[in-house]
Amino acid sequence: MSRTYSAFLIAAAFVLFPLAAGAQDKGPPAKAPPQLPDGKGKQLVEGLCASCHALQLIPNSSGYNREHWKELVGYMIDLSGSAAQQNEILDYLAANFPPNSRRTPKLVPGNFQVTFKEWVMPQLGQRTRDPIQAADGSIWYAGQFGNLIGRLDPKTGQAKEYPLPPNAMPHTVELDPKGRPWFSGNKNGSIGWLDPASGKTTVYNMPDPEAKDVHTIAFDKKGMVYFTFQHANMIGRLNPGNGDTKLVKVAAQRSQPYDIKFDAEGTLWVSCNARPCLLKVNPDTLDITEVKLPLPSTTVRRFDIAPDGIIWYVNSGGGRIGMLNPKSGEIKEWESPSGPRSHPYGIVVLDGGVWYNESGMRPDPLVRFDIATETFQSWAIKSGNVYAGILRNARKTKQGTLLIHQTATNRIIEVTPQRARTAAR
Repeated sequence: MSRTYSAFLIAAAFVLFPLAAGAQDKGPPAKAPPQLPDGKGKQLVEGLCASCHALQLIPNSSGYNREHWKELVGYMIDLSGSAAQQNEILDYLAANFPPNSRRTPKLVPGNFQVTFKEWVMPQLGQRTRDPIQAADGSIWYAGQFGNLIGRLDPKTGQAKEYPLPPNAMPHTVELDPKGRPWFSGNKNGSIGWLDPASGKTTVYNMPDPEAKDVHTIAFDKKGMVYFTFQHANMIGRLNPGNGDTKLVKVAAQRSQPYDIKFDAEGTLWVSCNARPCLLKVNPDTLDITEVKLPLPSTTVRRFDIAPDGIIWYVNSGGGRIGMLNPKSGEIKEWESPSGPRSHPYGIVVLDGGVWYNESGMRPDPLVRFDIATETFQSWAIKSGNVYAGILRNARKTKQGTLLIHQTATNRIIEVTPQRARTAAR
């Protein structure tokens, strides 16, 4: 299932990319692609890279030497069958995009120790994301660009990947109370689950044609599934027993509902990725109460709920993290170490700390905020021999470790904090 590009396929990328771009869902007018520097290899890079992702990712990267560009590109496509074109591409990238420090993070030293363990998923270019641990210790994940979900056995390092219906492009994978893996059809307006034994999927299409981009998923204790739509500005609920689906629009336009979680009392919470708010949702009626956040620049990608009920969130637009006490209404924020442009993203509350990443930086650092002392410590997240991101969601395991990922390199990474490592001995 690896992605191999022959000379014919490389040439075809020039033709297919405009067609693929035209087939995207309607939205704001697309920005003009960046002008890459002239030079031998430019056309190959533009045609090949743009067929899968925005060209802006190249000049926005931290840059690499030739060997590191080769390694990074190798996680996306297999060019080994076309050595001349591979050399032309690598020569161009290395000459025009060498290592730079434009987005270097401010890494904060400290005494808290962690270890990182990496696994690379099989299909190239799949953009691995959102790993989640199952009851048997296996790890499910979504390969968004590969249109798949997969299951990793962390003991053996072996992974099995399951293709999804065309154009599902799963944004996440979540486990229901029965342990079944559910996926969000972020491109085709669907939600569904996979039977690992047969490889067959059960799919529910959304009843409203506007509800195209199913995003993040949460389950209540009864097995009802709730989900967000970022661009459709909706929240939905599905009864898997009879397929009944209810969708509601968020009253304020461009709220962009993103993350979704239940608190211990059964209240549903949703983040706003385009406005300074969190949404408190009644799971029975889907009535929505907006909780305003204080800073106008605030946008919230993800959040987590601590055992004491405190909601910890990333202020992605402001380069901060924050906390909301739902009972008292108290809100407090702290600036992330790398500042206003750090764009915090995934977040987990674990063992007295708030863990998150600064996705606007290169490399993409993992940050720990100690709740008791209100101090930070951070580590650059490595992918093999390169530092290439990014982390978009984080989950915790029953062993007290942290599951993260690096989409550009198809990696799942387990982060073991020092206390969890000591307890396991």
